[in-house]
Amino acid sequence: MKGTDASDIVRLARVTVEQYVRHQTVPDPPHLSDPDLPLRAGVFVTLHRDGELRGCIGTIGPTHPSVAAEVIHNAVQAATADPRFPPVAEYELDDLDIKVDVLHPAERVDSLADLDPRTYGVITTSGWKRGLLLPDLEGVDTPQQQVGIAMRKAGIGQGESVSLERFKVDRYA
Repeated sequence: MKGTDASDIVRLARVTVEQYVRHQTVPDPPHLSDPDLPLRAGVFVTLHRDGELRGCIGTIGPTHPSVAAEVIHNAVQAATADPRFPPVAEYELDDLDIKVDVLHPAERVDSLADLDPRTYGVITTSGWKRGLLLPDLEGVDTPQQQVGIAMRKAGIGQGESVSLERFKVDRYA
């Protein structure tokens, strides 16, 4: 949906990335008119270019005064601070597909049987190490795969005890 983003929240993420990459400034957080958006929430901004992941940064819970401010912060981070990629360059802007996931509060689960990678994201925690994987990602078909990826992202070893939480998202593209 390049250039024709249907939602205010994705338009905000796109404007933020473009403004930051071109001018190193960010917009003021607007009032988002979508009544389904919470006032505050954790938010992930995901960038794809030519079908490949180009950046993804987010927050598990709210860290800013509004969901709009959360989107602005995480859009800049996804474009410039994802350690897996160099910062987005101006020539890439027209080719970016942007998704915004607004996280629902997480709930603790007792086993893999409580997970469904199509419906729920997962948070794995062992001591101070914490990993998160969003739901409904291509190639992640089982709870075992989902938990394994989240554990690796957190640096949690196979033998370590781990607690699990699940969460839903509202995905905007």
